[in-house]
Amino acid sequence: MVLMRRELGDVLREERRAQKRSLRDVSASAAVSLGYLSEIERGEKEASSELLGAICEALGLPLSALLRELSTRVAVAEGFASPVVLPVSSLGDVSASAA
Repeated sequence: MVLMRRELGDVLREERRAQKRSLRDVSASAAVSLGYLSEIERGEKEASSELLGAICEALGLPLSALLRELSTRVAVAEGFASPVVLPVSSLGDVSASAA
């Protein structure tokens, strides 16, 4: 089973390290405790949307970019290389089954 909080933590940690920033620096910029940010990065704690927004802002990372990367990683972890397309009934099939 894929733990989204673990994947999310990996994305945040990789971005922070790519910027060569310390946990202390980002936690101060995001106004979140150092320990809590560390737990989020390790996938031990779930972050609220407000907290994620503050962390993304501190990293200069659009929330949409974080979520896009998270979505890709979850899909890969689930074994899907590309988005899953669900079968959808045509309108004719729906009305035929309703009759």
